Amino acid sequence: MSPTFALFVLASFILAITPGPGVIFLVARTLSQGRSIGLASIGGVALGNLGNALLASLGLAVVFAASSTAFLLVKLAGAAYLVFLGVRALISGSTASPAAPCAPAISRLKAFRDGFLVALLNPKTALFFAAFLPQFIGRTGSPLAQSLFLGGVFVLIAICTDTAYVLAADALGPRFTELRGWRSYGRYVTAATFIALGAYVAFGGPGRGAAVDGE
Repeated sequence: MSPTFALFVLASFILAITPGPGVIFLVARTLSQGRSIGLASIGGVALGNLGNALLASLGLAVVFAASSTAFLLVKLAGAAYLVFLGVRALISGSTASPAAPCAPAISRLKAFRDGFLVALLNPKTALFFAAFLPQFIGRTGSPLAQSLFLGGVFVLIAICTDTAYVLAADALGPRFTELRGWRSYGRYVTAATFIALGAYVAFGGPGRGAAVDGE
């Protein structure tokens, strides 16, 4: 495993495990509808995220094919956007709560569809992938294949962490309403991760022009 890929896995895990809107949605769905509905929602969210990763990968491949300079500019712009997200996470509060009132029962298929649409139709998700993935794409090899692989790895990691949240919410029930406090604390972890990634590219990472180890 190359150091760059190891860094990608670590950053992906930190970002996936930190409570955010997606986790809040899944926990709320689990608390109000039960574990099976929560797990079905995970499948939809994962497929929606994979769709956004695919769209971002296709766009990045086009940019890379245009010129290496253009791709470098995209990486640096992505790094700046990650720093912006980190700063915004530091200065923003958290008002969302996973608590949800009892709702009419729904089918697992509808839960899957809802999760898919929530993830796919969120433009911030595609923008996130477009900023995040280029930081770990090497100059050797197909940029499309690399970005698709990295996007798939991120989605798999998110499936694991989301499943853990759903199972915990099902087991702990109302006690999971304290997730609001976790999210408030977790935003500092998210902010540090985003800012560190941006700094990594700007001050010595692959965004400075060095080739990334593709092993």
